[in-house]
Amino acid sequence: MRLANSCYLAALISAIAVASLYSGEKAVWKPVQFAIVRFNDDAPASWNIYHGEKRGVLLVRLWKRYMLVDVKEQEVYEVDPEKVKPQGENVEWSPSDIPDQPIETSEWKVRDVGPVERVRFRFGKSGSFLDIQLPMLPNRKPAY
Repeated sequence: MRLANSCYLAALISAIAVASLYSGEKAVWKPVQFAIVRFNDDAPASWNIYHGEKRGVLLVRLWKRYMLVDVKEQEVYEVDPEKVKPQGENVEWSPSDIPDQPIETSEWKVRDVGPVERVRFRFGKSGSFLDIQLPMLPNRKPAY
């Protein structure tokens, strides 16, 4: 009986955690300091990278466009810029607003390049490249 109750309790806690993650509640995304973005090997005129609580999931602003980049799953989602609300240097956006389907991407490369982790992918099969360099600590953990 105890085992069944503890399994039930664990399942309930897991369900609550998932529900709170995707509830309509807005999450605060903070800027990644010292990151570098390149679009087709050029620096875009206007950009920023934000991180939430989950490592490897980034909110990237490129000009007026926002994208959710999941490095581990190698997926990119278009984010409605009307739903992203600036708050000083942070932004507020709810993960429940994520679209159903990711943008088509190809040629993903994630590499450890000394003091940075380099993430590079192509939009579509022959589109533009996005290159993101994220600062790393000496122990190889992200600096954000």
